[in-house]
Amino acid sequence: MGDVSLDGGVMVITGVMASGKSTVAQLLAERLPRAVHVRGDVFRRMLVSGRRELVPEADEESVAQLRLRYRVSASTADLYAAAGWTAIVQDVVLGENLRPYLDAIGSRPLFLVVLAPSQEAVAAREAARAKTGYGSWTVGGLDHVLRDETPRLGLWIDTSEQSPQETVDAILGALKDALVAE
Repeated sequence: MGDVSLDGGVMVITGVMASGKSTVAQLLAERLPRAVHVRGDVFRRMLVSGRRELVPEADEESVAQLRLRYRVSASTADLYAAAGWTAIVQDVVLGENLRPYLDAIGSRPLFLVVLAPSQEAVAAREAARAKTGYGSWTVGGLDHVLRDETPRLGLWIDTSEQSPQETVDAILGALKDALVAE
């Protein structure tokens, strides 16, 4: 892993739906000596009544619920890191939400990995999945937010032709590039 270590820090793994975030985060956590996988979507699903799904033309309440979810996952990652765990956080955090999300995490070191497979690869993965994530979104619409509205921070990986294990190897081999705050 070179001279940069994940130990006791936080790594955020983001990307569009069906980009491989959950699988990669889980495999990465399994490769570390003391790690936790913080799944952002769990916090969305905790909202039982009154939940508003985020759609392309989201209203204030949907955006407020998204930001609450982000604050909860950032706080959860910080709590685990403070207790000596490496927190691997996985969620769809794109566009104007990325910088504030990273700013909400106080633990150091802080790493960011953006999984950026092609639209074609995402469409094929989405078609093969049992769960569907896109709903009101289109693959092209969310890809636009990723590529055109998301700040170029951290390590961006085109995972179109990679297995999840190859992606984890790429992350571990480029930790220095993923480091966004020491």
